[in-house]
Amino acid sequence: MSDESPADRFKSVLAGASRALAHDAEVEVNWTADAPSQSGNTFRVPMPGRSLPRGAAMEARGFADSFALKLRHHNDQLHNRHAPAEPMARACYDAVELVRYEALGANDYAGIAQNLDAATTVRLNVDPIIRAKAADEVPVQTALSLLLRERLTGQPVPAAAKPGVEMLRGWIEERAGEDFAALADSIEDQKAFQALSLNMLQHLELVRVEPQDSQPDDSDDNDGDEETEEDEQGDNAGEEQQPSEMAAEPSEGDDDGESESEAESADDDQEADAGDDGDEGMLPVRPNRPWTDLPDAFDYKVFTESFDEVVAANELCDEEELTRLRAYLDAQLKGLQGIVTKLANRLQRRLMAQQNRSWEFDQEEGIIDAARLARIVVSPGQSLSYKIERDIEFKDTIVTLLIDNSGSMRGRPISIAAISADVLARTLERCGVKTEILGFTTRAWKGGQSREAWLGGGKPQHPGRLNDLRHIVYKKADEPWRRARRNLGLMMREGLLKENIDGEALLWAHSRLLARPEDRRILMVISDGAPVDDSTLSVNSAGYLETHLRKVIDWIERQSPVQLVAIGIGHDVTRYYKRAVTIMDVEQLGGTMIEQLAGLFEDD
Repeated sequence: MSDESPADRFKSVLAGASRALAHDAEVEVNWTADAPSQSGNTFRVPMPGRSLPRGAAMEARGFADSFALKLRHHNDQLHNRHAPAEPMARACYDAVELVRYEALGANDYAGIAQNLDAATTVRLNVDPIIRAKAADEVPVQTALSLLLRERLTGQPVPAAAKPGVEMLRGWIEERAGEDFAALADSIEDQKAFQALSLNMLQHLELVRVEPQDSQPDDSDDNDGDEETEEDEQGDNAGEEQQPSEMAAEPSEGDDDGESESEAESADDDQEADAGDDGDEGMLPVRPNRPWTDLPDAFDYKVFTESFDEVVAANELCDEEELTRLRAYLDAQLKGLQGIVTKLANRLQRRLMAQQNRSWEFDQEEGIIDAARLARIVVSPGQSLSYKIERDIEFKDTIVTLLIDNSGSMRGRPISIAAISADVLARTLERCGVKTEILGFTTRAWKGGQSREAWLGGGKPQHPGRLNDLRHIVYKKADEPWRRARRNLGLMMREGLLKENIDGEALLWAHSRLLARPEDRRILMVISDGAPVDDSTLSVNSAGYLETHLRKVIDWIERQSPVQLVAIGIGHDVTRYYKRAVTIMDVEQLGGTMIEQLAGLFEDD
């Protein structure tokens, strides 16, 4: 014990407290330099530093307490069963559930209340509510959750967020004031709280009024009993989270009698909201709804393309910064690079095996077969002792990696995506396969110059896409890997990752592939969810960007010569792409990319 540092002792005590609070002896607590996160009963909380300053220690305890309370009092299946499909409504729905289970701990223990308050302050530091100058700039989910927190725990709204909350307080309390009282009375019953939350969202006009939204689950007694049992057994619910925490969400139209396996594929996006915020604003909810009938009359529009840009990575920052960012990327993922490189070598052997020449044996003429040499010596006139070299046709190939550069990829996902793309490009280059690496995001949060132009034009109805696109070329297809290597460090730059409009990015990457002369064209998309852009979704129909993405994917898969494959990080992209795989841990990304590519190369 003498060799144990203060940080190690603090971590041990924190893990013990989390196990006791969660009623789960398997809880593990690890430090992270990235955003705090929870995966099953493994907590990743901010590292407080060697000297354990009081404020940093309280932040670590706050996130650990929040994750432990979630394990104990929250049931993912019940939460996701009737989650609203509208992005803004889903964000509010998740936010008030976070308030519910945190309030259960804060009301019972004053120390937990203080810890949770520290964690809330960390979340607010990157929330646009603290910079809001007008009511339309205030995130509704943040204001709603802080007002509900005030009602359930008696804790005042933090000073940094108070001006923003006051801008919406009157509007929220006028429509949902009575709902707050009902929610306070049902705080210990998740199922009842869920139904009341949906009613509140209807009163705030964030969801369409439908019978299913107002009645949680009355049509099937068996399902109701099953949900009640799950709600009472918090420990079991926590265990079930492990494989399904980041899987896809169900739609609001799922049948009550859905199978248990379907329910286990539901996810909880609140975890991302809790700590994985972007640099310039809180990340919106990233919906993953199942396939629905697409409207025949759907017409995707773009308000203006004047502010869109396709830019080379080295144009977004100078060479010195690129070098520094690349060094940071290499240092951060030293251990992982060795693993991915081994997998890449395996891919190279498989590709080279396809490109190598083969031999046809037992021929009457050709080159003497050494294996038949003894027979030739004994019986020189014996036929079928020769072999002929035969070429195996290997199609000239190009691979495009299209990487989601949205804010929710921040931290370890974007780091591993960058290093995996780097190693893959180097491997494919050795095999004579050209590789292009692209990224997509937006130039600004919440609309940028496109939104300003729309506001200046009198806010016409149904403007279509309302943000400035930024499509980034990290490596051109004909560019050697050694020249493009530094560019991938740009993904580590603060402020680069914002929102994502996948449909247009897919069309952009696809058009670049069609212009290539190669016989085989492969497009691999790496993303962690559905397209989300607050500015566009706030003035168009719900699911506007998602519907466009589905249309684009369907067209490429049915009519294009391009082979399309997708890898979803934590979200079920198989709902969009026919050839896709979902990974729950970003550590799997390198191996998954290589296996998917190998499978495509082997398909003739």
